[in-house]
Amino acid sequence: MGSKYRSPTIDRRSFVKIVTALLGSMMAAVVGLPVIQYFISPALKKDVSDDWISLGPLENYPLDIPTPFHFTLTRVNGWERSSQSYGAFVLRRPSEEIVVFSDVCTHLSCRVSWDPENEEFLCPCHAASFDKFGGVTSGPPPKPLNRYEIKLEENQLFIHFREG
Repeated sequence: MGSKYRSPTIDRRSFVKIVTALLGSMMAAVVGLPVIQYFISPALKKDVSDDWISLGPLENYPLDIPTPFHFTLTRVNGWERSSQSYGAFVLRRPSEEIVVFSDVCTHLSCRVSWDPENEEFLCPCHAASFDKFGGVTSGPPPKPLNRYEIKLEENQLFIHFREG
């Protein structure tokens, strides 16, 4: 006699287990994926800053003297809030030229300060110095101080701040 073909059968208990597991998995995915995305999305987002920062009226800056200006930017990254301080030096030339330098040394990102006695910017980290126009005069910096793009609107000075 030949073997008889039997169709696969499933009992009621196995069927309920399979359907329950399938429905439970679908509900967990519907609820779980948005929760996972909520926690991961801040890490995937690039933090790019592209702002025009007001430095105030042009009269606040004397002619031919680099004048410091400090500002703070606050960023919200998901649930984290952080503030960072930045600085610049504004140089108004008698020829109506305005130059705004970053106060960050181009060597190791130390903050530079203006020495009025020697008329130069000094970096405390590696004895670097820059002239009044931001050019390197001594030390290890590979390039001059960075300059900001500027604009004047109704006698208000603005710098274009990019980061990220």
